Amino acid sequence: MIVAHDRQENVDKRPQRDFVIMLHEWSVHVGTSKPDPNEMTDFNILTMNGKVMPYTEPLVARLGDRVWIRYGNLSAMDHHPIHLHGYSFKIIGSDGGWASDKSKLLPETTVLVPVGAAKVIEFIANNPGDWLFHCHMTHHTMNQMGHNFPNMIGMDTNGLDEKIRKLIPGYMTMGTTGMQDMTKMGMPLPKNSIPMLGFTGQFGQTVMGGMANVLKVREGIKDYSDPGLYNFQRERFLGRLLKKR
Repeated sequence: MIVAHDRQENVDKRPQRDFVIMLHEWSVHVGTSKPDPNEMTDFNILTMNGKVMPYTEPLVARLGDRVWIRYGNLSAMDHHPIHLHGYSFKIIGSDGGWASDKSKLLPETTVLVPVGAAKVIEFIANNPGDWLFHCHMTHHTMNQMGHNFPNMIGMDTNGLDEKIRKLIPGYMTMGTTGMQDMTKMGMPLPKNSIPMLGFTGQFGQTVMGGMANVLKVREGIKDYSDPGLYNFQRERFLGRLLKKR
C-alpha cells in the first residue's frame, strides 16, 4: 500500500499510530512451494501482511494514542469483515475519500473490506490490554482448509489410529470435538504447509491461525516494541491501587 500525506495537512489531526494491514488469500497446493496464481475460488491460506496468526506483527499503541488502521483487500474473490475486540471505532475513510464530519459516523466493531478496496478506521486507545482483531468469516482464521474431508465431529475413534497405523505409519485422525483439536495434534506436515495454530494469552488459547492479529495497548511504555503478553488481573489491580493513592 502506498500512503501519501498532504503537505498542507493539519498535523494536529494526524494519529500517533498509523498502521497498514494488507489482506491476502492464497492457494498453496501440497508439494508445491509457490501459490497458484490461477486459482480463483478455493484458498487454503489467508494472511495479514503476508503472515498468519500468531506470527503476525502485533500493533502496539500507548494508552491515549489516536490510532488509525488502514485495511487494503488484495484477495481474489472474498470480502473480509474485520472485527476488533475491546473497542469500537469509526470508519473515517476509504479508497473513495475521507469523512467530512466524524461526529456523524456510527460507532462500529466490524468493518467490511470488499475485494480490491481500502478502509480506514480510527479510535482512541483508551482500553489497555491485548485485543484480537480478525476476519469474521470463521474459516478465514484457520489454515489448511480442506474441503473434501468427511465430518468427524462426535465420532468415537477410540482404537482407530492404532489399527490404521499398521497400514499407514504415523496416521492421526482429524479432530472429533472441534477445530481446537487441530492446534494440538502435532501431525507431520510437508515443509510448505502451515499447521492449524492458535494465539495463547493469559486466559488460554484462542483458535486463530490465519487472518488475525493482536492490538496491544499499554500505559507508560517508552517505545513501541512488542511489550509481551498483558496480564489483565495484575494490571487492573495495580490501576485500582494507584487510583486509591
